[in-house]
Amino acid sequence: MVAQPETPISHTEDLEELDDYFDDYEDDDDLEEEGREDSESSIQMPTDGAKIESLVRRLAAEERVVVRVNDVIIKGNTRTYYFLIAAEVEPIFREATTFLELLRAATAVNARLRRLGLFDSVTVTLDAGPPGLPTAVNVVVEVSEARNQLTGDLGVYFEPEARYNSVQGSLKLKNLFGLGDLWDGSVAYGLDQVSEVSIGFSLPKCTGLAAPLSARISLLSLDGLKFSSRRQQVLGLSLCLLSIGNHDVSYNLSWRSLDDPSEDSQMSYETLSRKLGHSLFSALKYAFKIDQRDSATRPTRGHAFVSTSQIGGLFPDIRSLSLIRQEFDLRYAIPLGIYGAAFNFGVSGGMIFPWGNASLNASSYLPERFYLGYNSSPVLSLRGPTAVLGFKGTGLGPAEHRRVVSNYSSDGESKISEKDHISGDLAVTAFADFSFNLPFRVLQEVGIHGHIFACTGSLNRFSENAYKGFSFQKFRDSFRSWAGFGIIIPTKLFRMEVNYCHILKQHEHDRSKMGLQISFSRLQ
Repeated sequence: MVAQPETPISHTEDLEELDDYFDDYEDDDDLEEEGREDSESSIQMPTDGAKIESLVRRLAAEERVVVRVNDVIIKGNTRTYYFLIAAEVEPIFREATTFLELLRAATAVNARLRRLGLFDSVTVTLDAGPPGLPTAVNVVVEVSEARNQLTGDLGVYFEPEARYNSVQGSLKLKNLFGLGDLWDGSVAYGLDQVSEVSIGFSLPKCTGLAAPLSARISLLSLDGLKFSSRRQQVLGLSLCLLSIGNHDVSYNLSWRSLDDPSEDSQMSYETLSRKLGHSLFSALKYAFKIDQRDSATRPTRGHAFVSTSQIGGLFPDIRSLSLIRQEFDLRYAIPLGIYGAAFNFGVSGGMIFPWGNASLNASSYLPERFYLGYNSSPVLSLRGPTAVLGFKGTGLGPAEHRRVVSNYSSDGESKISEKDHISGDLAVTAFADFSFNLPFRVLQEVGIHGHIFACTGSLNRFSENAYKGFSFQKFRDSFRSWAGFGIIIPTKLFRMEVNYCHILKQHEHDRSKMGLQISFSRLQ
């Protein structure tokens, strides 16, 4: 069989019809839709009659209608540098060799430019090339730059890494120098005497960098006296070294101060007393993330997986903390097909290994251990085993008595303080969540729905030779469990839950919270 030659557009009526279409389309004022959204992107294509419909059908029927991109013209960029946009769009269009590939390239360009967050709208127009080049096509990319460079938001969120609930406000300044640069500053004040100030900067990959570049400086002050005898301050610097597809590599350097305000009365527990003072934490972090779920506020289909590996102690300083930290998250959503019902389940786990001298005989650093609690939903969280409903901040896990105070009460007996939760090195959480539509149409239209959930979690020590007494029986007995139901109110910024929690199993010194609870979860 003789292979059919590639069919060029040249010397046919197709090119002339396509050229006539674009001329007619540009002059057709009726295609302007009243009330059209500013953020809309489009690929201008024929829609005005049987002639154009026939043309498109004929072009689609030809698998190898050869075209060549003659020129890529960029319009509308008054502030953004031309080379930044060209670096995003030209390689995609130059690879297109057929008409259908060109249409797919136009769709990809729309999505890529919108991801930059610099434009209110993006329009791609395909036009016929010069008369002397019969297979040539000119591509016109017209952008409308964002009118508001400065944006801000305010919300109530849970921060798993910093382990606190807070009211946060932030300001973002986009494209200040026309390089797609993003400058942002945020201030957070926690309900547990926590405050954080941070400033960040980022540049996209299309500026000529091998990978997107971002950096952030933050100052965190955490007063944990409400639930422990420690207070912590952290000055940190974070650099994103590589971000390609599902892979991210970052470097974090922080100077930390851990102290006990009650030191004069010697109230701190033994583990804490050995860790007081200043320390340096230098770590290289790698994250692999896949999230194929269909919604950021109410997943009903798809799966997500995140693996995070961190090596600490890379800085050549005797005060540098040395550890290996591994975390993973797995989420899966299954639609049930009736009343918008869906079944979500997930598992999260993490482990910390001190390395260097004495290895597991040494104690892991307190602030880097796993903390469970904070009454946060696990459905959306992909940040390791931290989100737990029904327990107060750091309220689940191993605890130690504070030291005995050397004074006496009126009855002559010595006073012993409460226990401090010292967190753990091995953490596992799991949940099952059944969500469904409520029987009121007005609630369904705004996305408010109900859910029933059941969860379990475990937190254990593994360092300081604790692994020697570790067994499967002890691991099984360390699990706590809880269940409940509630109403979920999704918004553009966060997911709010009003739940009733019932604790099924807990340990003696856990700080649980049964009954009606309200939680806020940041969208991933």
